[in-house]
Amino acid sequence: MSTDTSPFELDGAWELDAQVSVRPERFGALLYHFGTRRLSFLKNPTLLAVVRALPERPSARAACAEAGVPPAQLPRYEGALATLAQSRMIRPRSV
Repeated sequence: MSTDTSPFELDGAWELDAQVSVRPERFGALLYHFGTRRLSFLKNPTLLAVVRALPERPSARAACAEAGVPPAQLPRYEGALATLAQSRMIRPRSV
């Protein structure tokens, strides 16, 4: 278990880890990390849209805006992205 307690950098650049496969599903998507053998569920299509927008946007905040996340719901998506980062599904991207 990770002991990293640093907050998620919503204004940082992120991308899907190269070892992660995405399988779209009716409810959102399944993410499988071939390195860690972990499985994550994206519970809604908007979160999937955010994850897919990460490599093309300058920040996770911009990816959320691109996916249509309302400002009032941003903390919820920030929490979901933080969980994905802690489980190594997404990683910081160098710009």
